[in-house]
Amino acid sequence: MSLEEIANYIVSDGKGILAADESNPTCGKRFDSIEVENSENNRRDYREMLFRSKGMKGNIGGVILFDETLRQDAKDGTPLKQLISNSGALPGIKVDKGLVPLVDGSDEVVTQGLDGLDERCSEYDSLGAKFTKWRAVIKIGDSIPSDDCINANAKALADYAAIAQSNNMVPIVEPEVLMDGDHSIDLSFDACARSFQALFDALENNGVNIKGIILKPSMVTPGSLSEKVAIREVAEMTVRCLKENIPSDLPGVAFLSGGQTELEATAHLNEMNKIGEFPWKLSFSYGRALQQSALKAWSGKSENLFIAQDELSHRAEMNKLAALGQWDIKLEDR
Repeated sequence: MSLEEIANYIVSDGKGILAADESNPTCGKRFDSIEVENSENNRRDYREMLFRSKGMKGNIGGVILFDETLRQDAKDGTPLKQLISNSGALPGIKVDKGLVPLVDGSDEVVTQGLDGLDERCSEYDSLGAKFTKWRAVIKIGDSIPSDDCINANAKALADYAAIAQSNNMVPIVEPEVLMDGDHSIDLSFDACARSFQALFDALENNGVNIKGIILKPSMVTPGSLSEKVAIREVAEMTVRCLKENIPSDLPGVAFLSGGQTELEATAHLNEMNKIGEFPWKLSFSYGRALQQSALKAWSGKSENLFIAQDELSHRAEMNKLAALGQWDIKLEDR
């Protein structure tokens, strides 16, 4: 498959992305919430449970993995990446190496991981990964985000994207504007718009093939400590920000959930797709908003396997419907 074919396949027919690329420490926090030990075997069992869920098929086009998971085998010896392929999804890999302060003492951050990235991407390509992910973090606060922060993260995303494409993998570019804070939806719109403009300028300057990438942005929402707004307002503001700032030849926009509840993430995506036709697919790349109910139901117990898989399958199906603009809250009654 070409880069363009891979990118289009991942978001085709309402399909989206399961983000299962939590680092081991982050996985530990999730496991702490259900009192499960953060061991390699438990991480494997949990992800195997997700990837064997019947709802993967037809609803999930790609799965983002952590390095450990790409190399792991299921209990019966089947590579976990093979379980993903068996469901009709493509395996992908997180390649950034986390955040460092933009300058000493700064609240703003830039993502690291470019050193040795070409060699790592070459290996991931040989291991069967079809796409990659790199997350940039933009914070809203007093006098931030600064242009320096936005431009530094845009350049890193563009440098990463060029390296990924040169190694036959589709780059997912993720400029996440954090919900943390009490900022208004208008400040969120401004931060997202500036981030998109800088990102696509940097991608163009690097000669990145826009038809062979996927954008993974945050939705335009007020801060988590601010008063909530109507679902329709989030949808309209997000769509306007995209229309004004991203190119039409991009294959797809796969939103992150960014601290929203499972139902909020689904409802916002559905409302956007009800607004109208767009040149790009509007889909999902959710972690917690796909996994939270499944994680709780599983709780580390093998006897809960099928219940947990039903939870994941349900959320995957609901988000596919949302990506088609066909979801309704009544469908959540089970």
